[in-house]
Amino acid sequence: MASQAGPEDVEAMASDTALSPGPSGAVALETSGLNAWFGSLHVLKNICMTAKARSVTALIGPSGSGKSTLIRCLNRMHEEVRGAKLNGQVLFNGTDMYAANTDPVDVRRRIGMVFQRPTPFPTMTVMQNAVAGLKLGTRMGKGEVHARGEDALRRAGLWDEVKDRLSHPGGGLSGGQQQRLCIARALAVQPEILLMDEPASALDPGATLRIEELIEKIKIEYTVVIVTHNMQQATRVADDTVFMLDGQIVESGPTDTIFSHPSDKRTEDYVNGRFG
Repeated sequence: MASQAGPEDVEAMASDTALSPGPSGAVALETSGLNAWFGSLHVLKNICMTAKARSVTALIGPSGSGKSTLIRCLNRMHEEVRGAKLNGQVLFNGTDMYAANTDPVDVRRRIGMVFQRPTPFPTMTVMQNAVAGLKLGTRMGKGEVHARGEDALRRAGLWDEVKDRLSHPGGGLSGGQQQRLCIARALAVQPEILLMDEPASALDPGATLRIEELIEKIKIEYTVVIVTHNMQQATRVADDTVFMLDGQIVESGPTDTIFSHPSDKRTEDYVNGRFG
């Protein structure tokens, strides 16, 4: 699957319920009455939000507001945490991703995840990292696998930098290159949606700029949901923004509106740096 939790999680399997990308501007992801817990801790409270197809939606808010939990609920990774539970709906083009006949592995292949810190598999080469999600459960020939890996590296803006080092360890790349390698690994399995949990927070300004440029390019084909603490980054990359506080959504809407004309005083205070 596209998630980077481990190679065993990236096997592509057919789902009993078809999931397919929607047209640009349509609602790709939607939550309705979503609640989530870690044990007795109620971390998400009645979350109702949408993410449009082939656009970027930013989740902003102070630490502990529930952003990372929400993004993990969007591709069924929350349920993998011991003691975690949820109720409500998460819809992918109207399909309930938590329905009994929906395969969670297929969900995670179609809705990929890129984590805060680069996580290349240390024993794998650059190319092996890029195609890790294609190695399990597929019948592709070596040539097709290599072509998919090259295409993913190109989409991630990394090919020209690594084309002569494909057999070198992925862990030998710079931090920014490693993060783009992880993005390539997610893209290689051809997801419809890419979730990004603070993908540039551990990177220097130059590497951060490359990630932001990449997001701008890939939203032409993919729906992107990004968690960020960087308000300037949200204004640069996001079409829509969701502001969260204490496990709830305070308000959401076009990014320009959220940052220039918020309707809630708490949003205004946060985006202007008065708390959080």
